[in-house]
Amino acid sequence: MATRPQQPFAFESRDFLRRLVVGKVIQFQILYNIPTGVKRDYGIITLQNGQSLPEMAVAEGWVKLRDDAGRKDDSEEAKAQLEKLELQEAKARADSKGLWSSSGGKIEASYDIPDPKAFLEEWKGKSTEAIVEKVLTGDRLIVRLLLTPTRHVQTILLIAGIRAPTTKRTNPSDGKEQPAEPYGEEAQQFVETRLLQRNVKVEILAFSPQNQLVGAVKHPNGSIAEFILKAGLARCTDFHSTILGGDMAALRQAEKYAKDHKLGLFKGHVAPKGSASSDVEAIVTRVQSADTIYLRNKSGGEKRVNLSSIRQPKPTDPKQAPFSAEAKEFLRRKLIGKHIRVIIDGTKAASEGYEEREVATVTQNNKNVALMLVEAGYASVIRHRRDDPDRSPEYDALLAAEEEAQKEQKGMWSSKTPTAKTYQDYSETLQKAKIQASVLQRQKKIPAVVDFVKSGSRFTVLIPRENAKLTFVLSGIRAPKSARNPTEKAEPFGQEAHDFANRRCMQRDVEIDVENTDKVGGFIGTLYVNRENFAKVLVEEGLASVHAYSAEQSGNANELFAAEKKAKEARKGMWHDWDPSKEQADEEGEVTANGTNGTNGDVEPVQRKKDYRDVVVTNVDESGKLKLQQVGSGTTALTELMKSFKSFHLNKANDAPLPGPPKAGDFVAAKFSEDGEWYRARIRRNDREAKQAEVLYIDYGNSETIPWSRLRPLSQPQFSPQKLKPQAVDAVLSFLQLPTAPEYLADAVYFIGTETSDKQLVANVDYIAPEATLHVTLFDPKVSSTLEQSINSDIVSEGLAMAPRKLKAWERAAEDVLKGLREKEEEAKKERKGMWEYGDLTED
Repeated sequence: MATRPQQPFAFESRDFLRRLVVGKVIQFQILYNIPTGVKRDYGIITLQNGQSLPEMAVAEGWVKLRDDAGRKDDSEEAKAQLEKLELQEAKARADSKGLWSSSGGKIEASYDIPDPKAFLEEWKGKSTEAIVEKVLTGDRLIVRLLLTPTRHVQTILLIAGIRAPTTKRTNPSDGKEQPAEPYGEEAQQFVETRLLQRNVKVEILAFSPQNQLVGAVKHPNGSIAEFILKAGLARCTDFHSTILGGDMAALRQAEKYAKDHKLGLFKGHVAPKGSASSDVEAIVTRVQSADTIYLRNKSGGEKRVNLSSIRQPKPTDPKQAPFSAEAKEFLRRKLIGKHIRVIIDGTKAASEGYEEREVATVTQNNKNVALMLVEAGYASVIRHRRDDPDRSPEYDALLAAEEEAQKEQKGMWSSKTPTAKTYQDYSETLQKAKIQASVLQRQKKIPAVVDFVKSGSRFTVLIPRENAKLTFVLSGIRAPKSARNPTEKAEPFGQEAHDFANRRCMQRDVEIDVENTDKVGGFIGTLYVNRENFAKVLVEEGLASVHAYSAEQSGNANELFAAEKKAKEARKGMWHDWDPSKEQADEEGEVTANGTNGTNGDVEPVQRKKDYRDVVVTNVDESGKLKLQQVGSGTTALTELMKSFKSFHLNKANDAPLPGPPKAGDFVAAKFSEDGEWYRARIRRNDREAKQAEVLYIDYGNSETIPWSRLRPLSQPQFSPQKLKPQAVDAVLSFLQLPTAPEYLADAVYFIGTETSDKQLVANVDYIAPEATLHVTLFDPKVSSTLEQSINSDIVSEGLAMAPRKLKAWERAAEDVLKGLREKEEEAKKERKGMWEYGDLTED
């Protein structure tokens, strides 16, 4: 530690004089001066109480008479003054006053702090008396710390919490003078007139990165930092917020006063305009990330806001990125579906690929959500620019919380990397779905989280305890379809159902019961939101209808039908124009399986529709549903299109991959696995982890899962679905009820495929369903010679289907066909064919 030698009692002597005169009103009489060298005036000082110097200093023993005293002035007055001083000096010496004392007077004074860490450990948080020796700028002082009566340290001190403009100075590197910043001289003078050579208290707080001492300087009237801020001659600095803690709030208020009154540095300050709607109550509808949420206000409007002054774990930081999912889940559990209070703090302009966004302070139960995240170590605090007003009003508390979280190694500040939670997608294939369904069917009310809402009745759910990800379909109902992309048209009330499901289910904690799987790996069952069957809620709102068979299978038929009745009577949603009399007529149109129509034969049967079309069956799925191409201008155009399509994709110049990951509903060109040719297709499902997609070949109806590398854009106008619509249409075989047992259903599907493969057939379109599915009777023109000789009839003859047990109105016209099918069915039963091999399964 650097020290300078000094005479005993040098500090006490100087300090005696300082305390007497600094800041006091005095009278000064010049007796003489020395013009050579450093010009000095010599004289007498008289204090307000009448006492004078140097008499008092000599009398108290703090100064000695010089050896040449009286030589420069030999007047009678000077001689008398000298004699008086000599008497006072003799008396002080006799009384051992001041420097005439035989003990004391030695002070260890140092002028640097060689070990800041050790010094801070000893003095942090403690206050010590000090003397301001020099004011360098409005925020920088040279102080003499009076650590003990015999130990002093003189050093540069930064006033904590503020930054004042600089004064004029010389650059040591090139010797050039640098001008003062605006208000730099005024700030220096402001502090100098109040603190220079004054006694102050200094609270030791920290050292700067340059090892300069940082502390709070308190004048007898209060903190100098508050006074200079209130005068508008300094700004708050965020770097000292954490070391000041709660004291920073007073400094912010002082700065605000200067801004509001446009003082000093804030002369041209313009306060940000407040918004009448900036303080609102809302519900959190979605958590996008640990710092971004979606809100819905009382009027139903939804918007996105960012939490003020914080940032989620950085995806680009290898230490922070693993905590992103954990941080998002922390926020989801705290906020999703909860009522919150939102105060808009400002708006961040669009930059670096980000849209313009509002930043807000969000509180839930009077707790600052951003502060909770930072305290848990799931967010960091943004270091704002000095002139950035769009910040949290609790910015200092955020900085303090971040520092505490770092010390305690919470969240992303931990040295341990969290275990990544990987969800297995069991809806990826039907086989995986069936295996997992057998496990889940044995459990009831399984806790889950809705990760995504695909439509009003179709969801992606996560089951954390099983590490399972499922496509989940509500049983017992049918919700209208919403548009999956801008080019697709939604069914009536499809978008409303989708939006309603989004509001009620997105990211919510739910419970599920799994009942079955569908043909594409979806899990069918009941989803409970707040312990209420969501299918029932959807039906009650008129946004879904009851699917009778599925409802009976689920065991929820009674409550679903009751909900539907309630929606109809209230004319809600899809039932807004419901006509009870029309529905009654439809119900009366149903007939029983014995051929009667419920009216004892009094009603004339409707004539069977005849609509013959040449078709080719291009696909038979696992449930026995068909995809047809209708032979004609469409298939001719398809032949020509496929020739051009093949030539186009053989050209190496067109070997362009997709511009990005595909999305469900996108039209693409896909390379079929079996023949290596390119076909028009549509994305059904996308697996980003495996970089695979399930595609449906729109002109043929078959589907498969292939890697993204076998996909290309379908952006060429000559190949688009608008130019030539998809040629594969949905169809089912009329008047047939296929087996429900998987093994017999598989036999039926195989038989249908064998009978229809590579053949041009004739289809009679018996009925077209509202969703455009064709109900057809198929004939092979090479075999069929009568209307009774159909492929439909052959399927019944093989015991692989039965005549329907309950008929719709349109089926009544084909009583002759139904009669023939029942006869075939009876023959198959007698011969124990197909599903009848163990007897009549329809008997009780």
